[in-house]
Amino acid sequence: MRILHLLNHTRRLNGHVHAAVDLACAQVKLGHTVAMASQGGDFDALLRENGVETFAVNHERRPLAILKSMFGLAALLRRWRPDIVHAHMMTSAVLAWPACKLARVALVTTVHNEFEQGAILMGLGDRVIAVSAAVAESMQKRGIPASRIDVVLNGTIGAARMRGRSEIPKSLDHPAILFVGGLHPRKGLPDLLQAFDRVYPQHPASRLYVIGGGPHQETYTEMARGLASAAAITFTGSQQDPYPWMLGADVFVLPSHADPAPLVLSEAREAGCAVIATQVDGIPELLDHGRSGILVPAHSPDKLAEALGTLLADPSLLRSWKTKSQVNVDHLRIDRVARDTIAVYRHAAGPKAEPATTPVRSEP
Repeated sequence: MRILHLLNHTRRLNGHVHAAVDLACAQVKLGHTVAMASQGGDFDALLRENGVETFAVNHERRPLAILKSMFGLAALLRRWRPDIVHAHMMTSAVLAWPACKLARVALVTTVHNEFEQGAILMGLGDRVIAVSAAVAESMQKRGIPASRIDVVLNGTIGAARMRGRSEIPKSLDHPAILFVGGLHPRKGLPDLLQAFDRVYPQHPASRLYVIGGGPHQETYTEMARGLASAAAITFTGSQQDPYPWMLGADVFVLPSHADPAPLVLSEAREAGCAVIATQVDGIPELLDHGRSGILVPAHSPDKLAEALGTLLADPSLLRSWKTKSQVNVDHLRIDRVARDTIAVYRHAAGPKAEPATTPVRSEP
């Protein structure tokens, strides 16, 4: 198939970008012809290295810019002749819908950020991909018919983006507890800071490492300074590759209040961390509903502290949950995501869809 992905940009440290870049590269490996149209960014070179053609499409949200981009995208469809256009964000879906109608090309959209009010615009797609069953249920409640929604659970293991990364564990003090995520309220970091402060007196050797940046970084850093455990908490800022930190950590904690299907969980599981995460949105699905990670209620520092304290108090239990993180971990591989997504394309394109004829590429 000829597949054109439409994305606002290709800059690092954006989960939807990581997911789209991983998918595009994996589809080339499966033998498809793939292109990415966006405002560009850090990953353009990686895309081209993996056989993904790149085009420039402006995603500025100004009326004249949007109108110009619609005409530009329509011209690109006539020239490149895709079988499928896959839009990954709301502006992308709005730009793609008229162009796809004019070109009679099937439009597939992916709901990456269901918590955003404008996510209902992803319903412009002929088929709508939800990154978890929880997201699918939410979108149905917002008016998108279940008959047009397909669930393709996120996963990133084996992605081209990961090739060449360091496999050397970061040297950390143990037991090491790790958080990786954006520093804004949706990720629930204050709950983890409070929980760690409660277990620290019983486990004074424990350390909490916080990786990430965001609009609340200064607020959260100041909050940590006021805790009794302040000396045991390290804010590292954003890291281009947090995987060595995961390899060096004992427990990975994701205390999100809302999270459709965070890619970071597949990376933490791949690294062999014991995982504690909140029971919201797609998180339970990424942890096999508690078989491969401990689930706790959101907004509950007490329950989070209880789970942390239990692991820190029992080294054998900690080892057991590290082992459990590998249960069904292969389901989070990018090649499964790519195959499932191609199946959605074939449904959307109908009889026009042609199977790939290029031989499948082997791992480098």
